[in-house]
Amino acid sequence: MAVVQMVSQARRQVLLVVDDRQENLEAMQALLDQGDWQLRCVASGEAALQCLLDEDVGLVLLDVQMPHMDGFEVARLMRGNPRTRFTPIIFVSAIAQTEDAVLKGYSTGAVDFMLKPFDTRVLRHKICSLLEHARHRQELRALTEQLEQARAFSTSILEHAGEGILVVGEDGGIQFANPAIAQMLRYPVEALLGRSLVDCLPPEMGAQGWRESAFHQHWRAQTVYRLHETSLVTCDGQHVPVALSCAPLPSPRQAMVLVIQDMTVVHCLHTQLEALAITDPLTGLLNRRGFHQALANALARTERQGQRMAVLYLDLDGFKRINDSLGHEAGDQLLRQVGEQLRASLRPYDVLARIGGDEFTALLDDLDHPEDAARVAEKLMEHLAVRHSVEGLDFTVGASVGIACFPECGRTVDGLLRAADMAMYEAKRAGRQQYRFFTQEMNGRARSRLMLEESLRCAIEQDEFRLVFQPQVYLDSGRLRGFEALLRWQHSQAGEIGPGVFIPLLEETRLINRLGAWIFRKGAEQLACMQQQFGSDIILSLNVSPVQFAMPNLAQLLREALEAYGLQPAQLEVEITESALMQDIDAAREQLGQLRRLGVLIAIDDFGTGYSSLAYLRHFELDTLKIDRLFIANMLDSPRDAAVVSTIIDLGRHLGLEVIAEGVETQAQREWLVAHQCAIMQGFLVAPGLPIERALALPAQLDWNVLTDVG
Repeated sequence: MAVVQMVSQARRQVLLVVDDRQENLEAMQALLDQGDWQLRCVASGEAALQCLLDEDVGLVLLDVQMPHMDGFEVARLMRGNPRTRFTPIIFVSAIAQTEDAVLKGYSTGAVDFMLKPFDTRVLRHKICSLLEHARHRQELRALTEQLEQARAFSTSILEHAGEGILVVGEDGGIQFANPAIAQMLRYPVEALLGRSLVDCLPPEMGAQGWRESAFHQHWRAQTVYRLHETSLVTCDGQHVPVALSCAPLPSPRQAMVLVIQDMTVVHCLHTQLEALAITDPLTGLLNRRGFHQALANALARTERQGQRMAVLYLDLDGFKRINDSLGHEAGDQLLRQVGEQLRASLRPYDVLARIGGDEFTALLDDLDHPEDAARVAEKLMEHLAVRHSVEGLDFTVGASVGIACFPECGRTVDGLLRAADMAMYEAKRAGRQQYRFFTQEMNGRARSRLMLEESLRCAIEQDEFRLVFQPQVYLDSGRLRGFEALLRWQHSQAGEIGPGVFIPLLEETRLINRLGAWIFRKGAEQLACMQQQFGSDIILSLNVSPVQFAMPNLAQLLREALEAYGLQPAQLEVEITESALMQDIDAAREQLGQLRRLGVLIAIDDFGTGYSSLAYLRHFELDTLKIDRLFIANMLDSPRDAAVVSTIIDLGRHLGLEVIAEGVETQAQREWLVAHQCAIMQGFLVAPGLPIERALALPAQLDWNVLTDVG
């Protein structure tokens, strides 16, 4: 059955039988004629060699003893010819051979030696197997020839390709480089082999090493990495602009292939054409088209990142009069001066354009508030108001500015420009040399914010700020733990300004940094008075905003304040919000380490309101948790808030931290906290923020029975 299957699988190949006796040939023909092969029978060695030259013979059954040329000689000649070198031979002999004769047959290249009489089934089985083997050998030889041709073709392509080609291993080493990339990078091909790809990358792409590069990351992810605009570094340190594509090679080859196109000519041509198309030839600024492109790109980026921006539309006041009286050449000179002044007044990454005549536009990107655009408009108008000199004449020009903010005034290029243009004409109608927002609401808000910011600056200079002190009391004994210092502002005209109004603005404008040193020194001064009244165990808590917490000299400012009044660091507690800690965990850990080495206590204010409260308890060494007043206000009516407060108290107790409940206003709240073993409280039930004189008049231990609810 197996023989039948092998015969059926074999292809019809040529089987050559060689025997000098005609009766043997006839017998073999009768025996083998019904096989899945083409049978050829010849009576001499010479005829066998001729058949081997004429046809592709798959197997030879060769008689040993023949006149003129025996089987050994035929085998030797076959093995000497490249065409028949690997054609299998089976020696067939009717005469018993000596061992030497058999060995001689094998030494001439025979694959088998059969003696007559033989088993027909065995012979046919061997024929099928050897023919199948021969067929596989022929197919392999054909594939080898095809592969060699393909390799030669591929080598020719790589050698003559216009694009650079690199093969880079997983370790970043270059394994292959074609002449095009070698010429592009000005290296010999041999010098590139073994070199790290990082050596050929610009600093911004390879600064972090091969393992952190985008190429290695994409290779690990088995994804294609394309860069349409980048550069490579040549052997002499020059940068050549390129476009490249990097793709992982199939397993098991642990490498990637880079195809690199030299974009020098295209880049230069594109730069020249783009510059001509989007540049105002008079001022060198962007023209209308260039500004439209920049604004469209900014809108796409801003919508993805959720940032704010504003478009300023600026028109010169009185330019027509100057242009008509002095001529167009003088007007052009004035426009160039104005363009230079505007460019010098803006940030390097702001976009400025002259869109026609005496009209300019500016794109202010990455704004925190719309009011920031008003500040820039005032700066531009102030700088343009200086005296200009043209052809020996001195004169001044003004400007009217319209402001349109994204997204309030529009979400498209045309919408924002139209809104800014309308606001500019509103500024002209209002008397020129002014700015206007597109909406009245934004006008009013911008003016109010700018006025408040200016008032804050004056308040710092005129010492209008003061500290008040809210007591912190132990719930079990009524003993005074210390005070939290709270900042207050007594405006000279508006009276008391709420901290919810001015503290966020102090932080946003970073004026809190100017005020910070005063707060620390004033707090230390008052703590010295408290120490005389209540003893050295009294603690003063000072709030540190996220802006202050990021100051590198925070610990130094606190140390100077403590040393100035001879205080122990453990008498001072620094209160930090969750958001300040979570902005940059590594930086926060370093800052807290400095405060720890100084020896001050560290408290987390408004604990429970952040999104990572438990996370930073693992990272940071703390002393105190302050439960946010909103949880305290609602805990008697809300089981959820009560559960949060109870959990924070238990958490603090298990971590060895003090827990302070803020905003306690009623006896019922106090009693609930006592029942749940909260240690410390502060709030209106004891006292609001007190001037230093009233704070010093408090008893060192309160009588809970005389306190009155304020809730």
